Amino acid sequence: MGLVFATIIISFIVILFLNLSWGIINLYVFISDGLQALVVGSTFIENIFLSVYLKWILLIDALWIISALIFAYTRKFYMTDPQLHYLSVNPINEPKVFVIIPAYNEEENVEQVVTDYKNQKFVKEVIIVDNHSSDKTVEISKSCGAKVITKDKNKGFADSCIVGMRESLKSDTNVVVFTECDRTYSATDLEKMLPYLDNCHMVTGTRQRQVLSEEKTQNSMANVWGNYLLAKLIQLKYFSLLHLGVVELTDVGCMHRCIRKESLEKIIEKFVKKNTNEPVITPNSGLFAVLMTMIGIENELKIVEVPITFKRRVGKTKNRSDQKPILFQAALTIFRFIISR
Repeated sequence: MGLVFATIIISFIVILFLNLSWGIINLYVFISDGLQALVVGSTFIENIFLSVYLKWILLIDALWIISALIFAYTRKFYMTDPQLHYLSVNPINEPKVFVIIPAYNEEENVEQVVTDYKNQKFVKEVIIVDNHSSDKTVEISKSCGAKVITKDKNKGFADSCIVGMRESLKSDTNVVVFTECDRTYSATDLEKMLPYLDNCHMVTGTRQRQVLSEEKTQNSMANVWGNYLLAKLIQLKYFSLLHLGVVELTDVGCMHRCIRKESLEKIIEKFVKKNTNEPVITPNSGLFAVLMTMIGIENELKIVEVPITFKRRVGKTKNRSDQKPILFQAALTIFRFIISR
């Protein structure tokens, strides 16, 4: 099914280019030579039949639409399951939250981030997974009361998240929260995210609300539209146009999210390769948020997206994803990952 989906998406891009090119060429001919240069027959049908390219473009368009409809009809999540995709209530009467914070050279931020989360009502444990920092991240984390796991080398963000997930399963908690250590996310947002876990398995944040974002964040126009389009690509991969609302996604890269512990237990082994126990994605690919959402959908987790506050990053970015060439490369990597998985 992944190969078929990839073929349909890539062919759509090619066909879109052909249609746009044909339209631009004909517009140029119309402007330069007038309407008579485009009209070769006496009727509309005759014009299509006698045209050099239009009849073939229309035929290709029709074949693509038929193929896409057949694909949509055969997808696993084409039909909405009343037992799965509608309202159900499974309340967490006493949330006990385990917070995972991957960190790399975050001495400037880590104290504030740890303190903010420890001050939240339902947070029972905060863990810093240190990615072999060369500054005082570890010392500061310990001094402000966080549990710290240090790695002997930098294995990337995805590996840190997986280490944190495994540690969370050993704890006496029932909710696992993911966040980042650059102060872009607000610990107080847990108050509006946690209640949704009574009706779903995973809650993800979305940074797509301008009124909830500070000025001059790394969420540029390219980030906003790129995240939105890639999120819709995930919806199209798994759901028909009639049922896109089963999982409504607008922000594919947001790592501020929470998941029920029993749901995490169900999917945790999907993040690593069976033979090597290494992450299924490359260490610094920035794909972990995307992977987590896709694994959740594939394992029939209910996912709800909640608007969250988003602030300017404090300190230098570690992945330079807000720089345009690297941003485009990251988007292309995520695009390939989505259509090929």
